[in-house]
Amino acid sequence: MRQRQASQGTRRAREFEAFVAGASGRLLHTATLLTAEPPDDNPRARRLLTLALAHTYACWDRLRGEDPYDRARQYLALRFAHGAWRRHGVLLRGRGQPAGPLSRLAPQERLVLVLRLYEGVAEEQAAALLGLPTERVRTICDRATATLLHPPRGHAPTVVKAKVAAS
Repeated sequence: MRQRQASQGTRRAREFEAFVAGASGRLLHTATLLTAEPPDDNPRARRLLTLALAHTYACWDRLRGEDPYDRARQYLALRFAHGAWRRHGVLLRGRGQPAGPLSRLAPQERLVLVLRLYEGVAEEQAAALLGLPTERVRTICDRATATLLHPPRGHAPTVVKAKVAAS
């Protein structure tokens, strides 16, 4: 009996290692996009990835045909949303200015944009995951896309006329 359990544990570990080898790069990139950190300096994204992989490993035996990547991505998104809510009181406010193209977006906008455009999650699935109406997810995605494509303009530069000395 113990030998059978040991072989199942070994098989489980090998399956999970293969999953991590194949999926961790993309999941890390997703986490980096969510946190809007630079790819070479992303401690929050790495922490999110570690938590998502630990959660996936903990429920590995209960997946029963479910895609482990979907489970890890779902946990990653929810953990990010929960952390943004806890830090800022609402998911809509941003934090300091991290470097990255998505840093202008609020955490909720980043989350919806990454799920919809980078991960290819359908509107209905993203809405169910986040507990939002489908129309709201569509609106958030459209607003975030518009913000990235058409950044707000700064103040117009002031034209200073040089005085010409009359001689």
